[in-house]
Amino acid sequence: MARANFKPIDIPEKVEVSVGEKIFIKGPLGSLEVPLFDDFKVEVKDKKIIVEKTRDNFDKAKLGLLKALISNALTGVTKGYEKTLYLWGIGYRVEEISGGLRFFVGYSHPVEFPLPEGIKASIDKPPRGQDKNFIAIIKISGIDKQLVGETAARIRRIRPPDAYKGKGLRYADEEVRLKPGKRSVA
Repeated sequence: MARANFKPIDIPEKVEVSVGEKIFIKGPLGSLEVPLFDDFKVEVKDKKIIVEKTRDNFDKAKLGLLKALISNALTGVTKGYEKTLYLWGIGYRVEEISGGLRFFVGYSHPVEFPLPEGIKASIDKPPRGQDKNFIAIIKISGIDKQLVGETAARIRRIRPPDAYKGKGLRYADEEVRLKPGKRSVA
């Protein structure tokens, strides 16, 4: 594991990497910047990114973080990232507006959510034959992994899943465990 941190990172085709005060990564989907830590030196040689330590006493966690940030940026500018949310609940709905989304999720007013720059959202209908409470599929996509995850989490916070009926916004891979109501308790 320790030696894996010093292996070079391969640069995919159609991706340009330059190093200055930050690491600039440009690909077919866009460009990203990765911060550079003081303890490390980054070089680009033969379509590989080489991370070297500048002093013997360095923080190993920062090395792993730097390599993960670089790898995530390389994946983001080539493939992108996507998070999927499900909207459950009779009477709930979501619609696209210019620059964001508008949610009708049981409050006395609609909740407008502005999308950050670089994030796209699409709304799909659930497949036929699904539960009548399954209202919409919301897909959040972008090239920055952290921003996609943070945006999906902020959208979920608008109306988290209810513990008794399961109504609300949830991740696609999230399993909501429902509590029993008063009648089922003996």
